[in-house]
Amino acid sequence: MVFYKSQKEQIFHVTIAGFRLFFYLCIMEQFIVSARKYRPLTFASVVGQSAIAQTLKNAIERKQLAHAYIFCGPRGVGKTTCARIFAKTINCFSPDSNGDACGECESCKAFAENRSYNIHELDAASNNSVEDIRNLIDQVRVPPQIGKYSVYIIDEVHMLSPSAFNAFLKTLEEPPIHAVFILATTEKHKIIPTILSRCQIYDFNRISIEDTVVYIEKIAKNENIDYESEALHIIAQKADGSMRDALSIFDQVVSFCGTNVTYAKVIENLNVLDYEYYFRLTNAFIGGDYCTALTIFDEILSKGFDAQYFIRGLNSHFRDLLVCKDTRTASLLEVGSTIAESYKKQAEICSVAFLFTALDITNACDVGYKTSSNQRLHIELALCKLSNITTSHKIEQQSAKIAENIEKNKQETGKQQTVEQATAKTAEEKTKNNLTIDETKETTTVATRPETVSIKGFSSLTESINIDTKDTKQEENNTLQMNESFTEEQLLTAWKNCAAMFAKKHTRFASAMIATKPVCEAENVIVFNVQQIVQKNALEEKGIAKNICLYLQKELKNTAVTLDVRVDQSGDKVDAPKLYTDSDKEKYMREKNPELANFQATFELYDAK
Repeated sequence: MVFYKSQKEQIFHVTIAGFRLFFYLCIMEQFIVSARKYRPLTFASVVGQSAIAQTLKNAIERKQLAHAYIFCGPRGVGKTTCARIFAKTINCFSPDSNGDACGECESCKAFAENRSYNIHELDAASNNSVEDIRNLIDQVRVPPQIGKYSVYIIDEVHMLSPSAFNAFLKTLEEPPIHAVFILATTEKHKIIPTILSRCQIYDFNRISIEDTVVYIEKIAKNENIDYESEALHIIAQKADGSMRDALSIFDQVVSFCGTNVTYAKVIENLNVLDYEYYFRLTNAFIGGDYCTALTIFDEILSKGFDAQYFIRGLNSHFRDLLVCKDTRTASLLEVGSTIAESYKKQAEICSVAFLFTALDITNACDVGYKTSSNQRLHIELALCKLSNITTSHKIEQQSAKIAENIEKNKQETGKQQTVEQATAKTAEEKTKNNLTIDETKETTTVATRPETVSIKGFSSLTESINIDTKDTKQEENNTLQMNESFTEEQLLTAWKNCAAMFAKKHTRFASAMIATKPVCEAENVIVFNVQQIVQKNALEEKGIAKNICLYLQKELKNTAVTLDVRVDQSGDKVDAPKLYTDSDKEKYMREKNPELANFQATFELYDAK
C-alpha cells in the first residue's frame, strides 16, 4: 500500500495515472479476430447457406414469421449469425429495397452497439435448469420497448435438462405475439420430439472448401496479405467445413507467416504432411520398389507425424487419383490448381485396377491399425503389399493370356479334326461313285457330268483343306516352340512361386502346395498328392488345378506339362496290428528289430507284462 504525504500529492499521482491510461487507450490498436471482424451483417453476405438465407428473407418480406425456429448443423457454419441477422431485420423500421436492415434506424444502431433490448441471447449450456427457464418465461411477458418483436436466441439448446424442456413446452407452443424463439444446436437428435414438433427446423450445411477459400481470399485482400492458393486450400481442408475454424486458422497462420502466406509455411505451422510424399510413394508402388516406400515412411515418422494419420492421408491420395481418371469425377478433387495438375499426371500412369486394389489395402490397414500389436510393422506390411500390386497384375494377365492361347489351340485342333473327317467322307463317297461307274459300264454321257462337277468340287475342297492344314501346322509349330525340358530344381522353384501367388486368395491350397513336394512321374506329368478326396474335388471344381497347370507351363516354358491330382493313401496302414498292452508293443518291436532281445539280455532288463 502506498502512503502519500498530503492530499495534493495523492491527487497529483492519480491524475498522472489517469493521463497514462488515456494515452495508452488512444495509441493502442485493439486486435479483433477475423471471425468477429468479418462476421456477416446481411443475409447476402452469409457464406454457404444461400437456401436458408433466402427462405428467411422471403418469410420476412411476406410477413409469415413463425414463433419458433430451430437452427441445427455443425459448428461454425453460421447458425447464430443468421439468428442475429434475422432478429435485426424483423425489428428494422425501414428495410431497404432488398429486404435487408437499413442500419440507420434506432433499432439497427442499438443492435450494432450491442445495447438492443429486443434481442436476448441465452447460453443453455450454463443455464439449463428449470429455474432458468422460468426466469425466461417471466421475461417473455414483457413487450419490446423499441421495435415489434422480442427475439430470444437460445444457443446449445440440447444441453437443457428434461425438466427444463418440459417447463418450456407451453410457452414455446403459445408464446406472446411479440415473442420469437430461435433455438440453435449442433446435436438435433438430443432435443425431445415435443420441442421439435413446435418449431420450424432449418438444417445448416457444412461450408464447401471452394466457398471457404473464396471468403478467405477476400479477407486476405482487405488485410493486404499475399497468399498462395494451395495454402488457402490447406486451411480450408483443416477447417472441415467450419468457417469460424477456417478464420481462426487463418489468423494463426498469418501470425506465423506475416504478410506472405505460403504453402510450405502453412504445412509447417499446421503440421500437415506434404502432398509430395504421397506422389513419391505412389511412384515407388508402381515401380515395385518397396525399399524406397519403407524409407519414405521412416522419414515421415522421424518428422513426428502419426502413423495412422499417414495411412489415412495415403488412402485419400488414392481416392483423389481415382476421381482424376475420368472427367466426370474430376470436379470432386478439392485441391489447388498446381497440385491438381500433379494429380492428373500421376493418374495417367495408374490403372484403375491398381487404384482399386490400393484403396482396399489402405482401408484394411486403417481399420486394423488400433488392434495391431506391432502398429509400425502393420503399416510396413501394407506398403509391401502396395509395392507388389503391379507384379501380381502382370502375372494374372500372363496366366489369362496363356489360358486363352491354349483354348484357341484346342479350338483349332477341333476344327482340323472336323476338316479331316469331311475329307475322309468325301473320299469315301468318291470311291463308291467310281465303283458304281465300273459295274454299270456306262459311257461318258450327259448323266456323268454331275460326277465331273463333284470331282471339281472335291478338288476345291482339298485345296481349302490344305490351306487350313498349313495354318494349323504353323500354329502348332508356334506352340511347340514352348517345349523345353526342365530339371527337378526348376520344377520346385516354379512350384514354390505358384504357391506364393495363390497364397492371397487360396490360403488353404497354397499351404497344401508348400507342404507337398511335386513328383514328375512320367514325361511332363506332374503329380500333386493331397491328403483327402475333398481337397482333390475342390481343386478340380474351382479350376485351381487348371490355373496351377497354366502357371507351371509358363514358368517351365513347356505347354505339354499336365497336372495329375491324386489322393495320397501311402500313410494308411490297414494291416498294421493294433497294439494295446506293453507286452504287445514289446513283441512288435522285437519282430521289427531282433537286436532288441540282445539289448535286454545284456542289461538284464525284465520283460514287459
